[in-house]
Amino acid sequence: MSEENKPVASPCPPDKIIFDAERGEYICTETGEVLEDKIIDQGPEWRAFTPEEKEKRSRVGGPLNNTIHDRGLSTLIDWKDKDAMGRTLDPKRRLEALRWRKWQIRARIQSSIDRNLAQAMNELERIGNLLNLPKSVKDEAALIYRKAVEKGLVRGRSIESVVAAAIYAACRRMKLARTLDEIAQYTKANRKEVARCYRLLLRELNVDVPVSDPKDYVTRIANLLGLSGAVMKTAAEIIDKAKSAGLTAGKDPAGLAAAAIYIASLLHDERRTQKEIAQVAGVTEVTVRNRYKELTQELKISIPTQ
Repeated sequence: MSEENKPVASPCPPDKIIFDAERGEYICTETGEVLEDKIIDQGPEWRAFTPEEKEKRSRVGGPLNNTIHDRGLSTLIDWKDKDAMGRTLDPKRRLEALRWRKWQIRARIQSSIDRNLAQAMNELERIGNLLNLPKSVKDEAALIYRKAVEKGLVRGRSIESVVAAAIYAACRRMKLARTLDEIAQYTKANRKEVARCYRLLLRELNVDVPVSDPKDYVTRIANLLGLSGAVMKTAAEIIDKAKSAGLTAGKDPAGLAAAAIYIASLLHDERRTQKEIAQVAGVTEVTVRNRYKELTQELKISIPTQ
């Protein structure tokens, strides 16, 4: 019950007061006294008798979407050129609708921040689709970029580089295995520039980014190579042992994951070459070979001969 719809003070006990929705009145069931009348109905003007009918008649908009520059709050004029009854507009009306549409698009983007966000969100959507990122990661990246715009960190820097850095930070926060090289390859900026923007975001926005876990890369690399679940499990166990032995400090997590998968594939006789694994993991063959030697020697893993 809203504050403006509460009945006036009355000697009638609160549990005896009922609301008559048809008459818009508060009535005391003990005395029959009308405590308040002409109450404004705050609900919809339509009625629905089934959940399907209620959903069909509801006129609420969609949820806020951070990946759209105006969060999806503005309206859009459709391109169908049809009226409310579904009839095609005549040529004169069509020209009017075209003019309305043009001014509506101009009205959506007015300030420099709006223009910046519109361009950045399009870029974020493009990179996100190329990397097959889930919506949750894109939303997180959009939120990080908006904070960067609010603090003026984008000024004087490439929008593309800052967007790529925000995506990488979001992937790290959501524990999604994507390397900086993978993200940078879909931008015109080089890896060095994206890395510089990423460090800037961490420093200025105080973004809490967890340390990359090599196990986050195992499932993705193994799936791309078509390896079984047993190989993934063994690779994860090898990484856990390496952590306990202190072998993971300062090492590239993707390289460690690639080496663990290579060892596990040999143990389960699902052999893949170091070159194949290195290409999928986004590291060099030398990295896979060096990590492989370290893990087998330090953990005393015996590899079966071919």
